[in-house]
Amino acid sequence: MLPGVVRVSADVGELSGLGLLTWVYPSGLVDRVVAACGRAEQRRRLLPARLVVYFVLGLALFSPAPYLDVMRHLVEGLRGRGLLGEWHIPAKSSLFRARQRLGPEPLRVLFATTAKPMGTQATPGCFWRGLQLLAVDATCWDVADSPANEAAFGRPGNSRGHDKSSFPQVRMACLIEVGTHLVLDAELAGCRTGEVTLVGRLPRSCGPGQLLLADREFLGVPLWRAFTATGADLLWRVPANRILPVDRQLRDGSWISRIHAHTDRAHTDPVAVRVVAYQLNGTGREGDDYRLVTSLLDARRYPARQLAALYQERWEAEAVFAELKTHQRGARVVLSSKTPDGVLQQIWAHLLVHHALRELMVRTAATRGLDADRISFTETLRSARRSVTVTPGSFSP
Repeated sequence: MLPGVVRVSADVGELSGLGLLTWVYPSGLVDRVVAACGRAEQRRRLLPARLVVYFVLGLALFSPAPYLDVMRHLVEGLRGRGLLGEWHIPAKSSLFRARQRLGPEPLRVLFATTAKPMGTQATPGCFWRGLQLLAVDATCWDVADSPANEAAFGRPGNSRGHDKSSFPQVRMACLIEVGTHLVLDAELAGCRTGEVTLVGRLPRSCGPGQLLLADREFLGVPLWRAFTATGADLLWRVPANRILPVDRQLRDGSWISRIHAHTDRAHTDPVAVRVVAYQLNGTGREGDDYRLVTSLLDARRYPARQLAALYQERWEAEAVFAELKTHQRGARVVLSSKTPDGVLQQIWAHLLVHHALRELMVRTAATRGLDADRISFTETLRSARRSVTVTPGSFSP
């Protein structure tokens, strides 16, 4: 465990029903989402849609456990209280067909409905000078090697030669609340779709009072304007080869400059930006120059030195992807679904489980006066798994 990280001892065991899953996603909400997506069953089934939603979430929570093991975890506490009656665990083939009937849409809608920011001015790392700190970034998921997945998502080239990589991949772009690690919005597409294109769909979740951090590959006028049009402010890194002329030097060493779209060959439609240049000391990379551009043009209100220090918070996005793909999914685990709908369903389920874990961590940190970064994600994950297997409650298939 890293220095400064403490073991969580949240009251997960006192949560009702299926533990963390029904606490964050109560059955009534799940039923409404399922009905809104047209997935409510017309007749009584052994595997009704509500149970299948929790089962898919369970697959993400217990990843990479097999189907039947996950279902046993979900019903163990209920059986101990005599709440299952004559209900029995279906065969694996029935679980597979139930997932197909459900599809990815209810999981996507459930995420869109519940993925809200939780940080306040009192939450460490969530605000800077009155601005809510957000970050955008993208990553890829390896998925099962099937003809359907390759056709839908594509397979990236192998950097070691002309061969293709071992697995098809899904690209995911995320909007993240920096201080809480909550994913607030996400877009999924095949690996043929570029990061910039996917991130370009996320301004819908931005607005005034926010400061958005992003890495250098996203710097471009169309994307910049898409985000600033929402009222959000930006602090993005600049590619090393980008030329940023000094239009007006400022007292703190930053300067006002301009950027142009690649299509603006005559440079008649500039975007005014402020440039912050600095070097990192004590990192083993002394002498490397870094440049940021920001829409915050007031050097007195937003000092350059503080902006340079603040930009390091962008790396919290990498920590979120590590939580999702290394700790929660499992290191080097390939998503098992052989159909595109099944893959998308799995990814939305992972995002939902991650949101639930992070919500628990934020609430625990707030009640104890801690920074949520000091609570162990892996210990929270273990606690949530235990809550599902030992907590009885009123949920019924």
